Amino acid sequence: MEANKTLNYIISVLENMPTNWLNLTTHRLDIYNENLAKTEFLDQLNNLFKDQNSSTSALEKLPTAYDYIRLGHPLSCVLEWGIGHLHHLNPENVICFSSQTTPVLAVLRKNLLSNKNTQILYTDQLPNSFNAELLRSVYGYHFELKKVEDSSAISNFDGTSIYVSQQDEISKNLLNSNIDFYINLYKNLGSVLLINGEQNDSYISNIQHVRRRETIAMTPANCCIALQLLIGQPSINYQQSYVPTNKKAVLNSIAEITGTSLKPLVGSSGLSIQYAIMMGLIHHAQENHPEKAIKFVVPPNCYGGTNDQARRVAACLDNVEIVDLPVDGDHDMVQSIDVVLAKIAAQDAIPYIIAEIPTNPRVEVPDLIELKAVLSAERRTPAGGIAIDPVFILDQTFCPNVLFLGEGEILSTVRTISYASGSKFPSGGKCTAGYVVGNNKTAALMEKIDLHLTLCDNEATTLQYEILAKQLPSMNQRIQDAYLNTRKFVNFIQKTLPEAKINFVSEKLALQGFTPSVFSLDLPTKGKTDEERESYKRALNHQLINLMITKIPDESKYCVSYGQLKGCYWTIPATSTQGTTKEGDKDYIARVALSANMDLELHKKVFLEFVETI
Repeated sequence: MEANKTLNYIISVLENMPTNWLNLTTHRLDIYNENLAKTEFLDQLNNLFKDQNSSTSALEKLPTAYDYIRLGHPLSCVLEWGIGHLHHLNPENVICFSSQTTPVLAVLRKNLLSNKNTQILYTDQLPNSFNAELLRSVYGYHFELKKVEDSSAISNFDGTSIYVSQQDEISKNLLNSNIDFYINLYKNLGSVLLINGEQNDSYISNIQHVRRRETIAMTPANCCIALQLLIGQPSINYQQSYVPTNKKAVLNSIAEITGTSLKPLVGSSGLSIQYAIMMGLIHHAQENHPEKAIKFVVPPNCYGGTNDQARRVAACLDNVEIVDLPVDGDHDMVQSIDVVLAKIAAQDAIPYIIAEIPTNPRVEVPDLIELKAVLSAERRTPAGGIAIDPVFILDQTFCPNVLFLGEGEILSTVRTISYASGSKFPSGGKCTAGYVVGNNKTAALMEKIDLHLTLCDNEATTLQYEILAKQLPSMNQRIQDAYLNTRKFVNFIQKTLPEAKINFVSEKLALQGFTPSVFSLDLPTKGKTDEERESYKRALNHQLINLMITKIPDESKYCVSYGQLKGCYWTIPATSTQGTTKEGDKDYIARVALSANMDLELHKKVFLEFVETI
């Protein structure tokens, strides 16, 4: 009876769900409580269920469960809540993934760090992408593999038991107390992980963090299909036959945009791509320099997801270390790279440098000729041999239109890989995705990256390819038009509030192609002590953002992203994307992202109102 009640409620929710549950990629931070997050959403959803209230207006009032769609969204929460109800599990114990492989990796990672045994049990077959040899040799994971007839006869094991099964229906599992984790695989949709038993509750946050950093939640479109399967209704699945056409179009567009000739790779998100890059480079290093230490050089104040992911990778492998690269404040990126590469050469180690151009959030561009010279310089090891040349891993998300890697371009002769988040300019904010390209010196590296993107089952989804195929051809024009709006707004702020410090590209850099539509705004402050001045500035940031989103609710949003098709986004990176950055490196300034499609004059007017209040 209770199961029927749950299913009937889900039917009603699907009939009445807000339209933005399917098409939004960026959540509103003004209705997001990080301390409660998904818990607050589920509590209020459960209250609606008790009242049998599934009206659109009630569903629209539900709080934001996550600050970004890559992490989760209303439909992933409803799916996990529904499956949890049917299994008498807390919804927190149900986690859906776009990937079929990554939930297995999430448990293996936790057990590696906890020094705990793991057995992976499966019936028909494991995911096609599952590669036990590489998971052991490259990722450092330890586990036993065992094929079984079904889950009922599985006996107790001294460690963790993972049961993996292919599923045609979103149906109920008969839970066996000897199985700790059920991973149900669904063709073209992803997977659902069930955490069984109170003794395994400690895994929840660890698994969620893997989903947060190395992959994505099951997408809204696929969650909708899964929910329809759950309630026994026929669903409209995306035609797989269209994938080759859309994929070809996307690869051609990326090649044209970047000027590269090697095959691009497209993932489910920017961090999915970044993870494949890191693991692919580690794999290449293990094969070609097995005795040498691997150094990933990362700016401490770069995008927080990059920082966090890099340190998470290093935590699992003894020969991988993170080295800080100071690029902000009084630090010059080129000089910092030169110093760091000299130290790594003295250690006879392998240097992999991850950097953003322009930098985030201060939008600075190094001298590119000097950068090339430093990256190309020959260095010596203590034994007198030639040090291993660096691989420059360029996060080009801010300015994906700039040519760095193609024949004759500034970084064409240095081993360089470039990647970008597809949820920004490439899709116009219509989906999560990411892509990576390499110059002609990185063919062997790109092969390894491709291998690990496949292993983690993190290639872009059918719908992501479809959206990118439509949006990529217009990307460069959208970037140019949004830049013009941004330049006008920056000029207005400089005139209206000259005491504010604005970080934006110079007009000289813009003529070189660096035309971001994002700038950072360091508002003037007051106070007798550093603490007073910092507190005042933080409050002023929120005052400005609240005024903008209140006065211009149809266009101004408190969102973490940029590159959107419409309106203006405001955020404080230190409290969102940089949430995992070390506190001492956080920069509590406002970041503003404009589009080509917005009422610029109205934004100027409201900003002037703000200035008059301070």
